[in-house]
Amino acid sequence: MKILVTGGAGFIGSAVVRLAVARGHEVVNLDALTYAANLANVAQVTNSSLYAFEQADLRDRPALDRVLAAHRPDAIMHLAAESHVDRSIDGPGTFVETNVNGTFNLLEAARAYWLREGRPEGFRFHHISTDEVFGTLGATGQFTEDTPYAPNSPYSATKAASDHLVRAWHETYGLPVVLTNCSNNYGPFHFPEKLVPVVILNALHGKPIPVYGQGLNVRDWLYVEDHADALLTVLQRGQVGRSYNIGGENEARNIDLVQTICAILDDLRPEAAPHDHLITYVADRPGHDLRYAIDPTRIREELGWRPSVTLEEGLRRTVEWYLRNEDWWRPLLARQGVGQRLGTKVDPVPESAE
Repeated sequence: MKILVTGGAGFIGSAVVRLAVARGHEVVNLDALTYAANLANVAQVTNSSLYAFEQADLRDRPALDRVLAAHRPDAIMHLAAESHVDRSIDGPGTFVETNVNGTFNLLEAARAYWLREGRPEGFRFHHISTDEVFGTLGATGQFTEDTPYAPNSPYSATKAASDHLVRAWHETYGLPVVLTNCSNNYGPFHFPEKLVPVVILNALHGKPIPVYGQGLNVRDWLYVEDHADALLTVLQRGQVGRSYNIGGENEARNIDLVQTICAILDDLRPEAAPHDHLITYVADRPGHDLRYAIDPTRIREELGWRPSVTLEEGLRRTVEWYLRNEDWWRPLLARQGVGQRLGTKVDPVPESAE
């Protein structure tokens, strides 16, 4: 199978690219190479005859048409997105342009390509989304595929909008789509502005480890390589027009996650004082959802998929990877916004329309 992966130089996209090539699929990596992208994420497959790279922006419809015509993929896996909640609070416009307008452009390019090719039966458009579109949970309950959408951040709202577009293009035009909504990912190659790498890198540098509020927000943590395996499973075996929730079956409060990482670092890179003395509680993020939890019954029962990595095992693998790969993460610390507290501009002057 030849797969076009959008956002294949990003965190989750690169895991999909690496795994797909390892399994013998041809992969075309389409990425605009914005601030969070890094071609070093796919360095291990760059010289493979199964791999090709195209630098293109989802907002550039002619470029999308050109790539599809040149490579003629059997499937599209759409992972490209602006994804950092804090950045969406400070600058929501970019999220609308990429996540909503960009998805529209890709859907239209895919539909035109699918029609030109004669509506091939095996073609699939796989849209990868997030559990954040469902909003927040209380102390109990889990998100299912039938949970009503209730996004609470500009990021999750734009992802919800893109989900609706994909469903509409299937119902209205017959485009053969599958959708997935995943829980929080972590693992190797995670861009160093997200929680897990922030904890690891701040601890290694002896800097305060910021924890929002009291750290009581709960997330279901999914090891990124497990997620890549689930995505390829859905692509190949999922029912057209159906959505699948992908969870790690690993719920944890943020503070417990942070303390676990500190304990792993105490073991692997001990210092005079335990690393958890660096934990610093900071003002909470605006609109911070309390809890996410995935009910993975559908993907387990219909496709036989379950995560293979426990949270503690995955966190240890992740910490070990960061300790071995300083040459990967150190240059990224200089990128715009990394290491700064973002998402605090709750009353900014709106961007000019000009």
